[in-house]
Amino acid sequence: MFSSETYTKRQKELLNQINSGIILLPGNEESPMNYTDNPYRFRQDSTFLYYFGIIRPGLVSLLDTTKGEVTIYGDDYTVEDFVWMGKQPTIREQASLCGVGKTGSINDLINRVKQATKSKEAIHFLPQYRHHNILKLMNITGFTAQEIENNASIELIKAVVSQRNYKTGEEIVEIEKGVDTTVDMHIEAMKMLKPGMSELEVVVKIEKIARATGGDISFPTIATINGQTLHNHYHGNVVKEGQLFLLDCGAETPMGYAGDLSSTFPVGKTFSSLQKDIYSLVLKSHYACVDTLKPGVTFKEVHRAACLTIATGLKSMGLMKGDTESAVNAGAHALFFPCGTGHMMGLDIHDMENLGEEYVGYDGKPKSTQFGIKSLRLGRAMEPGFVVTIEPGIYFIPELTDQWRAQNKFMEFLNYDEIDKFRNFGGIRNEEDYLITPNGKRLLGSKKKPMLIEEVEALRK
Repeated sequence: MFSSETYTKRQKELLNQINSGIILLPGNEESPMNYTDNPYRFRQDSTFLYYFGIIRPGLVSLLDTTKGEVTIYGDDYTVEDFVWMGKQPTIREQASLCGVGKTGSINDLINRVKQATKSKEAIHFLPQYRHHNILKLMNITGFTAQEIENNASIELIKAVVSQRNYKTGEEIVEIEKGVDTTVDMHIEAMKMLKPGMSELEVVVKIEKIARATGGDISFPTIATINGQTLHNHYHGNVVKEGQLFLLDCGAETPMGYAGDLSSTFPVGKTFSSLQKDIYSLVLKSHYACVDTLKPGVTFKEVHRAACLTIATGLKSMGLMKGDTESAVNAGAHALFFPCGTGHMMGLDIHDMENLGEEYVGYDGKPKSTQFGIKSLRLGRAMEPGFVVTIEPGIYFIPELTDQWRAQNKFMEFLNYDEIDKFRNFGGIRNEEDYLITPNGKRLLGSKKKPMLIEEVEALRK
């Protein structure tokens, strides 16, 4: 945990931003794998973690905007629990660590909320992503599931986003720990991969590195020879000479802060000539984004820099044609780049995605509906304190190519005969994490992930 002063400051700022009523912030419950006493690893809700830092299931916080009071509610463990778990701290003891002096039972909470309902106080809560927490809020408030889904407080969403978007110095220290561990994971994968290995062997080895820090992985690992599938979590293939291996993984620190990096490298010792051409173009688009990144520039502009670079390069290779600006405006480049250039990162790998991308990534403005850019999670102007990923890529997706060709889509911009020659190529992306500073940006982490072709091939040998 951070100091109690950090959490107290965060709680007070939230109370000051909400005009009236009470705020309910439920922590997460245990999630059973196949029966109650066999749960998945517990992961606290990130917003609860941000304001209280307590990693324990079964808690709900109530912030009273009128009185300026904060209370944490939950039921203490009993001696029967201690038989299985060992002695545990009381909720009051844990609450004191985050500057909260008032605690109560869940029944106390239910009575407090009944009082709020009777006196017609506003009840603020965030969108819920776990069904158990929906049921918990239903029990506490008396609302229906539909009311829980429809009545999330926009005022509270905006208030939380306005705090969590701006990372403090102590948060950056934590994020950089996650990034450094993630670099170790990538370097280990680059060193160990050999033809004849399974994808799973790599996953097992690198996830051990994340777990050894006392944390865990920050999201399910993508480790695949089928890099054209953007979120490929299948690890059952045996890798062969001549293929490319795409690794997208991250470490989460014990305090919950994430790292997120991607690499693409050959299964053999070196890239082929064609692989080098596409890899170099992806790298060029990556650094075009980095050069654009600074306060005041929208992330849409950063994304567009990648799109124009990719379209220009593919045109020079004969895969695209026509006017490059017009092709990008129309979205023809999205055949090769159907996703976004990056996203916010912090306590969540896609920071606060559960609160709505339109609020986190677009400052309340609507997103585009155009294929490709509609998958851009971040479009707003960059500000100091934002932590973002940079991860443009080129992907050859046969199913998408076949569909577009059958529809005669963008015939003026796409050379389908040339594109067909890349049906078995796969995909390439590299990813880094950046902090927006008052004067520009800073690459996060004290360790450098190999990116240049010569750096990657040096590790492969």
